[in-house]
Amino acid sequence: MPLHSHHAHRRSSLNSNRSSTDDMRPDSAGGAEDDATIVEPDQGNVLSHIISQLRPGADLSRVTLPTFILEPRSMLERITNFMAHPETLLPMPQIDDPIKRFVAVVKFYLSGWHIKPPGVKKPLNPILGETFTCYWEYPDHTRGYYIAEQTSHHPPKSSYFFMAPDHGIRVDGTLKPRSKFLGNSAASMMEGISYLRFLNRGKSRGGEKYILTQPNMYARGILFGKMKYELGDHSYVRCPENNLTADIEFKTKGYFSGTYNAMGGVIKNEKTGEVLYELSGMWNGEMHIKDLVTGHKELLFNATNAKHTPPRTRRLEEQADRESQKLWRSTVLAVNARDHEKATDEKSKIEDRQREEAAKRAEEGIDWTPKLFRRVRAGPGESEEGEADLDWILNATIDGKDPKTMTEQILAITPILPGQKVDSDFEIPPHTSNAAPNHDNNLQPEQNAAAQSSGDGNDLIDFGDSAPNAKAVTANQNISSQHRTRSESLMDDDQHINAMNDKMGNMNLMGPMQASGNPSTGKNRPLERTDTETSEVDSFFDAEG
Repeated sequence: MPLHSHHAHRRSSLNSNRSSTDDMRPDSAGGAEDDATIVEPDQGNVLSHIISQLRPGADLSRVTLPTFILEPRSMLERITNFMAHPETLLPMPQIDDPIKRFVAVVKFYLSGWHIKPPGVKKPLNPILGETFTCYWEYPDHTRGYYIAEQTSHHPPKSSYFFMAPDHGIRVDGTLKPRSKFLGNSAASMMEGISYLRFLNRGKSRGGEKYILTQPNMYARGILFGKMKYELGDHSYVRCPENNLTADIEFKTKGYFSGTYNAMGGVIKNEKTGEVLYELSGMWNGEMHIKDLVTGHKELLFNATNAKHTPPRTRRLEEQADRESQKLWRSTVLAVNARDHEKATDEKSKIEDRQREEAAKRAEEGIDWTPKLFRRVRAGPGESEEGEADLDWILNATIDGKDPKTMTEQILAITPILPGQKVDSDFEIPPHTSNAAPNHDNNLQPEQNAAAQSSGDGNDLIDFGDSAPNAKAVTANQNISSQHRTRSESLMDDDQHINAMNDKMGNMNLMGPMQASGNPSTGKNRPLERTDTETSEVDSFFDAEG
C-alpha cells in the first residue's frame, strides 16, 4: 500500500513558474534529422571557434564551445529528466514480487533518456553554490520534491535529492561529468552515482536500495559535418539486497554499420549468474523485454510519443540570485532569441563573477562549503556506510515513515513551493566566520565540533545567521574543502583562453586531418597534448569509428 498523508494538495492553489523543459519536444525513433544540427552561416564554424582559442601548450580542457549549442537550462535542472515520468516512478514500491519490482525500476530508469531539445545541446555549467529546487504535482494529489546544488566546480559535481513522501520513494545522487575531446567528437563521461530507495521495502537501514549509473554522452561532428547526439557505453542498475543487476548498453553507431539510438542489455541474478531477461530496442523509441525462461517478449516502454511531466518552480521574483532559473535568466533569454553575442556576454558576466569570488576566497584564506549538502559519512556503522562515491548528501534528516512529517522536514530545508520566502542568501566570499545552517537534526553539539574538524579546512563561508526557512534547525555545518583549481572538463565554459597563436596560421585547416607518425613504418601516433599544470600527456582518438 502507498504511504498516504492525510492532507491533499490542490493544484489550483499554487501560482508557479513553468519549467524550462516545457518547451521541449521528445525525440521520436524515426526523427533522425531532429538529432542533427546544421551550423547556420551567421554562427560561423565550430572548428574556427575552437581554433581561435588555441595556442601552443594550451590545455584543451579550457576550450569553450559556442553559445548556439547551449541548452537553455542548467545541468541542475536537466537532472530532473530522471524523475519526469511519474507513471513509471510512482508504482514501483507497491510491486510485491522482487523480480517484477526490479524490472519496474529498469523501466523507470530507461523512460527519461528521450527527453531533450532537438539537435545537439549542452546544458549550462552550474556555478559553485548554484541551487535549483522544484516539485511535481501528481494525479493522486501528492507531490514530489527536488533539491540540487553545485557542490564542486573543479571538478564539477552536481548533487541532488528527490523524494515523493507519500509513495516512500527517495533518490540521492551526485553527477560528475568529465569531458574529452576525440577529434571530430566530444564525449561527456557521466561519472557519478544515484541511490534510489523504497522506504516501505527492504531489511536494510533506509529501505530497499537500488544503485544506478549513467551512460556517456557523445557529440559527433563538432568540427565538420552535421552534429549528432548519441548515448553510449554501459550503465548499471543494481539491487544488492535481492542480488539483481541490469547491464544496459547504449550502442553508438559504427562508421560502416549499426544504427543510431540502439540499446540492449540483460537482467540477471548476481548470486547464481542466471540471466532472467533480455532488453532490446531504441532508447528514443520502443524498448522490449524478453523473458528468457518462457521466451515471451513484450513492450517495456515506448518513448516515441511519450509525454513527460516537467516539474514546477517558484516564480522568478521569489527566487534567490543563485537559483538556476534566476541566475541564468538573461543568458537563457538571449539563447532563445538566437542572439548569440548577447548570450556570450551574459554568460561571461556570471563566469567572471565566479572567478572574482574564487580569487577573493583565496586571498582571504577561506574554503567554500555547500549550503544544502554535506560530506557523506561512509565509514563502518555511519549513516552512509559504503556510499563514499556519493560524495555529498542533503544536509538534513528526513526521518520516519509519516509522509506529513517528511514533507514538513523537506520544506524546512529551503524554499521549494510558491510562497516560500528566502530568508538568507549566499555571501561569497564571506567577511565573517559565521557557520552555515545545518539541517541535520540528529547532530549533537559535540558531533558538530567533530564534523568541523574533520574537513580539509576549517574556514567557513557566511550564508547569513538564519536558516532558509524558519522551521529549519540551525547548527554548524560540516566543512569540506573545495580548494581545487584544475578544470577537468573540455566543455567547461568558465575560462577564457588567449587567441590563436600566429603559428596556427601555417596550419592547413582545409585539408584532410591526418595523425602524425613515422611514414616508414606506416604507423600513426594519436593526437597528444601535455597538461600545462601537471605535465601529464593525454592521447586523443577519433571515436567516429
